[in-house]
Order: sequence, then C-alpha cells, then structure tokens
Amino acid sequence: MRDEEIVELFFRRDERAIDETSRKYGNYCYTIASNILGNSQDVDECLDDTYMKVWRSIPPTRPRIFKTFLAKITRNLAFNMFEMHRTQKRGGGVIVEVLDELYECIPDNSNVEQRALESELVSIIRDFVRNLPKREADIFTCRYFYTESIEEIAKKLGLKKNNVSVILNRLRDKLADRLKKEEYLVS
Repeated sequence: MRDEEIVELFFRRDERAIDETSRKYGNYCYTIASNILGNSQDVDECLDDTYMKVWRSIPPTRPRIFKTFLAKITRNLAFNMFEMHRTQKRGGGVIVEVLDELYECIPDNSNVEQRALESELVSIIRDFVRNLPKREADIFTCRYFYTESIEEIAKKLGLKKNNVSVILNRLRDKLADRLKKEEYLVS
C-alpha cells in the first residue's frame, strides 16, 4: 500500500491504518528504536507508543514524507524512554556512546537559555548536513539520527570501521567549527 493511501486511512479513522503502517514500516521503526533502547520489550512498547502517537497526530497533520514522520516519532519516543530508564539506572543500545561523541561539540541544553537556542541549533545542524557530500551526510545521519553502530554503518556502506570512525571524528570537528563560526559555541 502506498504511503498516501495509509495516510488516508488515518484521516478516515480506519484502524487498518495502524496494521498497514506496521506491515510496511514496522521493521524500519523497530530498528530505529532498537538502536537507541537495545531491549526488545522497551522497543515493542516504543512501537506501540509510536502507532498511538501517529493515530493521534493524523489528522490534523498530513505528513509530507510518511516514513520520515514515523522515524521522527519513533526516535523521539525512544530517546524519551531511554532517558527515563537512564534515570532509573537502566540503559542499553549505543545511545550513550553516540551522545558522548557529540558532547564536545554540542553544549548541554539543561538550562533555560540553552533550550531557547535549541531551534537555532537544529537549523544549523540541518544546514550542515545538507551541505555535506552524500556519503558523509549518510554516515552522519546513520550515526546521529538513526543511532546506528559504527559496525553497522561500515557494513552498510562497504567501508572499514576505522574509516567510518575517522570520518565521524572529522565531521564532529567540522560541526564544532561551524557552531563556533555561527557563535553558537564559544571557543
């Protein structure tokens, strides 16, 4: 079933919309949540929450790219669940490693001033990624949006793990330089 048809099912409040979404994108969403959470029970719960949130969001939202819409919802719910578990001294996935890698070039957003700058940061990072060569943009997105392991990225793109690590290190340095240039980070 095409994405437009699935979205129409949501607009008609037809419960088949969830079945069709799960059939077409269930594995995709599972992978995103699993990369963050690493625990199959948590992943299943996250997927249930994803489908419920999509049900509540459509309508009124009409996503332009349904797959990306699902990815964002799944990712955000998985991050929220991860944070909740982390405060309960649980964890999993590669998310701690991913966040540690980005820590040096993206400041902590725990205070009010930093939260106010969040949308600016999102805009800068989005522009940064759009201006990267395709392979570098794919590597950055796989690691920092989909939270894939370096091994998974290397295998997917036919590279050595060391090459992926070096590219990611260079990209983080470039991002830090860009954030300094935009006066988002102070040297």
